[in-house]
Amino acid sequence: MKEGAQLTQAEANKPYEVFHTDCPARDVVDHVTSRWGIWVLISLRNSNLRFFELRDSIQGISEKMLAQTLRALVQDGLVWREVEPTTPPQVTYGVTEFGQDIAEPLKDLFDRITRRLPPDQRPPRNG
Repeated sequence: MKEGAQLTQAEANKPYEVFHTDCPARDVVDHVTSRWGIWVLISLRNSNLRFFELRDSIQGISEKMLAQTLRALVQDGLVWREVEPTTPPQVTYGVTEFGQDIAEPLKDLFDRITRRLPPDQRPPRNG
């Protein structure tokens, strides 16, 4: 079963007040731009991953932080979560259409940053 509800606007003609502390869009921005939110969205943009595959794809993230980040992104409607009723349960994550829409510009941003980094600031390649 998939979980997650996309952020909707109550009145289509009224814009969100993103600088107001009560604006629901502000929470989504906070979750996306959190320390790990960006990495989760970019990791999931091309393929669905199980929890441990996702953890292994993002160096430095703890299981606790990954779980908290995923919970927030699912709640925001950026990521879906599917649980297969096996023992133990298999949980798979992927990006929603909304999440994909957010992840693509983030990937472009990272591509621009890495293209502009001087060679001496790039980490050594493994392998």
